[in-house]
Amino acid sequence: MVRERREHGTAARSAHRLSAPARIPFVGLTGGIGAGKSTALEALERLGAACLSSDRVVHELYDSAEVRDIVAGRFGPGVLRDGVIDRSAVAGRVFAAPEDRAWLEGLLWPRVGARMAAWRAGLERRSPTPRAAVVEVPLLFEAGMEGAFDATIAVIVEEGVRSQRAAARGHQALHERSARQLSQPEKAQRATYVVVNDGMVDELESKLSAILDMLQQ
Repeated sequence: MVRERREHGTAARSAHRLSAPARIPFVGLTGGIGAGKSTALEALERLGAACLSSDRVVHELYDSAEVRDIVAGRFGPGVLRDGVIDRSAVAGRVFAAPEDRAWLEGLLWPRVGARMAAWRAGLERRSPTPRAAVVEVPLLFEAGMEGAFDATIAVIVEEGVRSQRAAARGHQALHERSARQLSQPEKAQRATYVVVNDGMVDELESKLSAILDMLQQ
């Protein structure tokens, strides 16, 4: 199932398309732990969208000497393993302490935002241009980032399936992470498009292709 919500700004977007050159739709992709948002991102890339994972950007930032030294200065050498940040150790610290989590988000998110902006600017020079520019953001609505995007996609799945997938992948501090996130119905209510990931990968890809088609209209 694909659901589309277009309560806000439809007329304005239509008028803009009539008066301005076509631009690459900028789309935020989100979903709960185990819902399949990473699988959806891979499918969107196969369908001709340019895709970026904010989690992957965060991992790259953790590998930088600048962020490593700042994080170790905050939490101590115990969050390092062989001279690099142990993300599990950091997660154990920040998910248990809201002030530490807020500090870490304040460190990382401006840098993630700068990477996103540079990546998006570079897409305008690609030939052919991508069907959309999609950024996977796990806490998209929780962080209040939906206003940065032309549209948002929420990937959801039945709760039992989601829990099984998350447990099978060994997510650290699963309860604490889930407690930070909006429920699946809340994400679905806020999203422009909702995709129920209840079938095979080719079914998910078909649903996402339909959304890309709608974004071109």
